[in-house]
Amino acid sequence: MLPLLVFFETDSTVRAAMTGIQRFRRIVYEDSLSIAPDIERIVVVSKEESIQQHKDELRKPNTRVIAISEQRFRDGRSDGAVYSYLPPNTPAELLERVIDNAIDHIHLLQTRHAINERLRGITREIRELNAIGAALSAEHDTGKLLELILTKCREITHSDAGSLYLVDTVEPAEMQREFGLLSSPTEQNAQPHDNGTVQHPHPLVSELLKGMEPSKRLRFKVAQNDSVQVPFKEVSIEISDRSIAGYVASTGEIVNIEDAYHLPSDVPYTVNRRFDEDSGYRTKSILAVPMRNQRDEIVGVLQLINAKRDPHVTLRSLPDVDQQVISFEIRQQDIVASLASQAAVALENSRLYQDIQKLFEGFVKASVTAIEARDPTTSGHSFRVANLTVGLAEAVNRADSGPYSSIQFSRHEMKEIRYASLLHDFGKVAVREEVLVKAKKLYPEQLELIRQRFQFVKRTLEVSSLKSQIDYVLEKGQEEYLAKLPTYYHELSEKIKEMDEYLRVVESSNEPTVLPGGEFDRLLEVAAQRFLDCENEEQRLLTDHEVRLLSIRKGSLDDNERQQIESHVVHTFNFLQQIPWTREIKHVPTIARGHHEKLNGKGYPYNLTSPEIPVQTRMMTISDIFDALSASDRPYKKAVSLERALEILRQEVQDGQLDPALYQIFVDAKVYERWKVETTGW
Repeated sequence: MLPLLVFFETDSTVRAAMTGIQRFRRIVYEDSLSIAPDIERIVVVSKEESIQQHKDELRKPNTRVIAISEQRFRDGRSDGAVYSYLPPNTPAELLERVIDNAIDHIHLLQTRHAINERLRGITREIRELNAIGAALSAEHDTGKLLELILTKCREITHSDAGSLYLVDTVEPAEMQREFGLLSSPTEQNAQPHDNGTVQHPHPLVSELLKGMEPSKRLRFKVAQNDSVQVPFKEVSIEISDRSIAGYVASTGEIVNIEDAYHLPSDVPYTVNRRFDEDSGYRTKSILAVPMRNQRDEIVGVLQLINAKRDPHVTLRSLPDVDQQVISFEIRQQDIVASLASQAAVALENSRLYQDIQKLFEGFVKASVTAIEARDPTTSGHSFRVANLTVGLAEAVNRADSGPYSSIQFSRHEMKEIRYASLLHDFGKVAVREEVLVKAKKLYPEQLELIRQRFQFVKRTLEVSSLKSQIDYVLEKGQEEYLAKLPTYYHELSEKIKEMDEYLRVVESSNEPTVLPGGEFDRLLEVAAQRFLDCENEEQRLLTDHEVRLLSIRKGSLDDNERQQIESHVVHTFNFLQQIPWTREIKHVPTIARGHHEKLNGKGYPYNLTSPEIPVQTRMMTISDIFDALSASDRPYKKAVSLERALEILRQEVQDGQLDPALYQIFVDAKVYERWKVETTGW
């Protein structure tokens, strides 16, 4: 449209200036500025009052003022609104040139403004893409990542709805279930073939299934819609050109549809209208792009629905759709394609992160299993301790009073606690197995040697008694011998009983105790007994080493053996320090190394005191002791009741060894009940 040439005054000055102007439409009345406000306007004036009268209109970007005047206007505000001053006798050719320049100036500023707006839009898009990229890189939870991918793509394109599909490998058994080929319990429990298919009871179906191989399918993972509620169900569809998503996945081409109900006649795919019919929704514009990873493999399809002029409007009716829904622009298509590829890489990274997590979880589980394989009697201990410690940490998070009410363990800290608890005994790999599995105060071969010694002594007593009987019968004769024979039997029986009692004392002393105790006075009595060996040399019934072991007042280990067992903490710490823990769980070695420390400094191996022991370690210590007391799988002790275990823990709290606040949370929150659940699960 041609620009307007407007003038207000009808005096001779403006009329004379306009004489000869032919290339512009001229409107000569004072309210003309309100006639065409959206096109370029060149306003010719000669009086400053005209500018003052229309000052708001004359300062618009599409308007330029040319003043026919010998001098500048005195009002500075008016002067600022004037593009050019010309004298009254300016030739028409010069006036036309100035008008052309004014029009060009309008165009220049409009172009500059459009460029600036575009640059601002591009800058905004770049910032949004960078923010989206950072968000995608930071999210490692696959489910949350998929929701984030779809949400951000919808935001940047103002899409009302969208869905996301992932390319998935479906095993034969899963395909058979999905197609309804496996239905009965008998069929579900059928044995698989080497290729993964299942032996079906019916021979014809079984023959059909033999050739089935794993296939690629599209799995519907995420759906979003701002206007209607989406009843989501995760299903899979075949990768073929019969659906838009399948077509994109199979060809790698982008599909951009202006109206889903009016598809071009040459496309192979169709649009399923069932959702629209059931929900009253109207699917119109569609953009479907492939998600390509760094190896240029298609790992999914991103589908956006109904781009809107106003992203905040809800499409509640067909008129809303007609008014608001527009086609996806080529630039939006390019941005989404780029973003989809970035999302595919983020998805691959997320899967890799999860694979690494699974790998590490498997390593931890294998490590714990390896430890417990060396000592099967403690099987499940590390898992139970981890379960109890995590339960106690969760109870601490819920505490609303007490010294730990301000503590909140994060998800990463919970993982740190779990790993430290699972691996707290890993250092036992460096402990000699005979010490590790020592169930009694004496090793089995030591006790067997003592039993054989007692057997030897009893045989010696029998031989000595028989020798005395022979000597007596030879000296006194048969009649007196027979009269004294009961005395010989009684004396021998008493001595045998005495030896059996001594052996009972030994065997009783060999049993370890949870708390200090033992028949140490009787043990010294046994140790004082003498006998003659085969060389007729006097020997003690128990050696000093045997007496020392049997005199252990608590447990089954002597000082040297206990040091070997206690060294497992140092070995655990040294081993865990070799692992390159991530920043979020870097404290695992420190937490694990203190699980035998006591708040009063009487623990081991570092004799740490309360300020030096982390709260995570304090929780693990309570869990470790509780499981050691309650477990029924320890050959060196009998399991104690729940009440007795809690009482022993309370005694250690009173002795200043355990944290009283954490113990109270352990009891009040009934964390110990998790031990019962976990125990029944193993």
